[in-house]
Amino acid sequence: MNALFLVTILFACLLIGVPIAVALGFASILTLLVFEDQSLLSLALKFFHTMQVYPLLALPFFVLAGTFMTSGGVARRMIEFANAAVGHFHGGLAIASVLACMLFAAVSGSSPATVVAIGSIVIAGMVSSGYTRDFAAGVICNAGTLGILIPPSIVMVVYGAATETSIGSLFIAGVIPGLVLTGAMMIAIYFVARYKKIPCQPWVGWWKILRTGRRAVWGLLLIVLILGGIYGGVFTPTEAAAVAAMYAFIVAVYVHGDITLKDVPEVLVSSSKTTAMLLFIIANAFLFAFVLTTMQIPQQASETIIALGLPPWAFLLAVNVLLLIAGNFMEPTSVILILAPILFPIAMDMGIDPVHLGIIMVVNLEIGMVTPPVGLNLFVTAGVAGMSLERVIMAALPWLLILLTVLIIVTYVPLISLFLPSLML
Repeated sequence: MNALFLVTILFACLLIGVPIAVALGFASILTLLVFEDQSLLSLALKFFHTMQVYPLLALPFFVLAGTFMTSGGVARRMIEFANAAVGHFHGGLAIASVLACMLFAAVSGSSPATVVAIGSIVIAGMVSSGYTRDFAAGVICNAGTLGILIPPSIVMVVYGAATETSIGSLFIAGVIPGLVLTGAMMIAIYFVARYKKIPCQPWVGWWKILRTGRRAVWGLLLIVLILGGIYGGVFTPTEAAAVAAMYAFIVAVYVHGDITLKDVPEVLVSSSKTTAMLLFIIANAFLFAFVLTTMQIPQQASETIIALGLPPWAFLLAVNVLLLIAGNFMEPTSVILILAPILFPIAMDMGIDPVHLGIIMVVNLEIGMVTPPVGLNLFVTAGVAGMSLERVIMAALPWLLILLTVLIIVTYVPLISLFLPSLML
């Protein structure tokens, strides 16, 4: 009864347009007041206590690092390098755009930021080179999802904090799935471009590749700094976020000079707004998870599913279906914080690796970024490409099949996610 009341209040709020963070907090507080006789003071203390999670310190620093990188010319330099490297293939400019999204994802940690930074430059370029606007928008909308899979990923930080899973292991586990998805999209673009006879770019030569690579190297070194520092034992993932923010500041202001010291306060304000929004959602979602735990809902769900005798493969199939549905209606961090407390203990009882489960959840939420009605990448792409939302949805739909195929592979071939963490640990 109490679980039904909680879910009913939550979805009633969402249906009338209440912001997800407010809906989570209101449903949690009302349920506790009705069924658990909690005081408002204890709930307020619990709300602020949820923010005292050490791994969450990484979140504002990664947001700040991404803001410095997106505010400067890092994206443009990465696009130039990617285009020089693969632009001469069939569909080369689109392939280069996917490669640029992958590289930029490694410095932003955000899917919408990746779409804005890369899409605002390459969509117009693809259209002028003979691609249709729908083709260009569909590619960028889906390739932008790499922002939450390629490390450093804000969604991985949230999952690690919610489940006490190593964020460093999650970061390194996302590398191969990210490369698989990037490669799959590149191959699909190549064959589609050949079929549609889209013109190729001229071969620019090795000297141009080296020159553009040298200009892009400062941005690319960020991922080396983060993962190398974590696995070299120099700093923790949380400390790595602070180092990344400082590195991004130095590169943007002093190395490239894209941002002046006068622009830094504006960057700080922008990243603060994003961080405040994310932390408000996280705090309310943690409160929601606290209610679930207080009412023994995860334990009851775990006992029910185990009693059904589902094998691990069937459980993972059910997890994928649940996450794909949830991703249609909620933002990724909210989905993680609501469902992870329920799914995580069941997965542990079935012997599923926590890192593997984390990567499965992230890939599912990637797909949620490009599915209506709440897919953020759809709205961002519509704005960047100057297209209607309905047209962007239709343009992104064919490429969604690639993401679903990669999801199936990642779900049932754990080695893809676990090979690098097991090798490095």
